[in-house]
Amino acid sequence: MNISLAEIFSSNNVIGIVGISPDETRDSYKVGRYLQKCGYRVIPINPNADIILGERCYPTLESCPIQIEIVDIFRRPEFILPIVKEAVKIKAKVIWMQLGISDQPSHKQAVEHGLTVVMDKCIAEEHARIMTIQR
Repeated sequence: MNISLAEIFSSNNVIGIVGISPDETRDSYKVGRYLQKCGYRVIPINPNADIILGERCYPTLESCPIQIEIVDIFRRPEFILPIVKEAVKIKAKVIWMQLGISDQPSHKQAVEHGLTVVMDKCIAEEHARIMTIQR
């Protein structure tokens, strides 16, 4: 499935951030806060925290009762494939691997199940760039 980044941002509202940190100085937290300020519902996925960014944390994608559309991943490449398999199960639409993260087997698995995949890009930077262009 080949859709533009602008379409991803305009047609999805709920973003699950896998590996988000409760530490305000970490990039995952900053990205989540940015996305919230832009009007997205951010669902933190972190088994070691209860609340991040004022939202209840869930230990896994599957344990979250809210329909997540974009799965934004802040985990090392060796952890990506199980996350993609969970994303397929919950019927997410987009897998987003943050800047510095890419995994071809995970990409292949996601695409085979109809998900859009973005690798090695910061969702906040891309959102800011695209929304500036569209103004």
